Amino acid sequence: MYFKLRMPGTASRFCEAITLETINRVVPQVSIEAAIQEAGVAEQRVRKMTATFSIWVLIGMSLYSQLSIGAVIQKLAKGGRLLWGDGHEKVATASAFSQRRYQIGARVMRLLFEQVCQPLATDHTRGAFLFGFRLMAMDGTQEDVPDTPDNVAVFGRHRGPKGDSGYPKAQTVLLSECGTHAVVAAEFGPCAASEHTLALRLVRALVAGMLLMVDRGFYGFDLIQGVLQRKAQILGRLAAHVKPTLIQQLADGSALAYIYPSDYRRRKRGERLPIRVITYTFTDPQRPGYQQTHRLFTTLLDPQAYPALELVCAYHERWEIELVIDELQVHQRLVNHPLRSLKPRGIIQELYSLLIAHYIVRAMMHEAALQADLDPDRLSFVGAVRILQEALIEFQLADPSCHSILWTRLFKDIAQQRLPERRNRINPRVVKRTVIRFPLKRPEHYRAPQPSQQFREAVALI
Repeated sequence: MYFKLRMPGTASRFCEAITLETINRVVPQVSIEAAIQEAGVAEQRVRKMTATFSIWVLIGMSLYSQLSIGAVIQKLAKGGRLLWGDGHEKVATASAFSQRRYQIGARVMRLLFEQVCQPLATDHTRGAFLFGFRLMAMDGTQEDVPDTPDNVAVFGRHRGPKGDSGYPKAQTVLLSECGTHAVVAAEFGPCAASEHTLALRLVRALVAGMLLMVDRGFYGFDLIQGVLQRKAQILGRLAAHVKPTLIQQLADGSALAYIYPSDYRRRKRGERLPIRVITYTFTDPQRPGYQQTHRLFTTLLDPQAYPALELVCAYHERWEIELVIDELQVHQRLVNHPLRSLKPRGIIQELYSLLIAHYIVRAMMHEAALQADLDPDRLSFVGAVRILQEALIEFQLADPSCHSILWTRLFKDIAQQRLPERRNRINPRVVKRTVIRFPLKRPEHYRAPQPSQQFREAVALI
């Protein structure tokens, strides 16, 4: 079959003729328009930079992180320009986008994220469930933001014995589906914000049938209680200082115990929760933690229905969220660069855009994995990003009657970007970074006094 070019539609303005099927398959335009209406930022007149196109650009900034904002706008409109008029239709500029993005604000992106980014795994998704529970993980990270007075005032810097951090940092806590790497909830705050406090807000995203896995830094009575109130379950590491009150030793070596809130008055009122404690070690001297004692806690109390060894092995699936953070920072956002916005509201807007863009890639990978009957973990995130980048213009140019063929080809291409089977290996948790002897760069260094003479004129032989 020959591919047909899309015929120009009946739209009276170029901005209305732009289509982005590769985004709209996961983030439908009706969802974008609903978020715009709910946030109260609908435009009163048609502009070159419509609210819908502004949201597309925000998402595109995270799909084309290596491009400038102006180049991102050109990329998103390229196919439309080739079909519209004489092909020389002007698109909005980066400065127009900068003005428009602050007009629509951050709330619209939060509403869109909450509406669109839902768990992806189905009964046919490999590795997404255990004992019938949907495996979820929670973890935190920090994002560098541009060094401006406004960002410093809102997000702050890390202070340490060697001085303040180079960039202000935004604290983020993410809730991710382990089987698909889809981020379904997030909370943001200043760098000094407690991960545990932000995690408590994320409990709202849990539903019955989920098993949440957390590291020991997230351990807390209120978090566990909140998870149970949402009819979900939890599995995590016990912090070293926590000493549960033993109730009963179980046949599989685990034990039932009570934990209590840290507030004395609440303990006096009799508040407590039953948990199951699983203690284990490693016998392989090459593994970190060899012969050390490790303790897990869980609200899955039945040792026959939920064997201890299965839970220990499942807990190490929590590391999938570490891979999610790696995808976001290293492969998608390019970790050596801070976020783009110079204002705090733009930072929050950009963080939600980053997560939506990541969700689009992961949703496509999940669909490709289902069609190929593969575990989504076997597919390359970097390969999928590249394929989606290249497909954007193809869908803009092709007639809608050809799109089903393009989607079939796209999912096959993603399914062919396979990673090798994960090897039984470990890597030391170390960094290779020298201590820099130069002073830290600060805003006053951006406008240093400039030379008054040319180089040749300033040279005096002695």
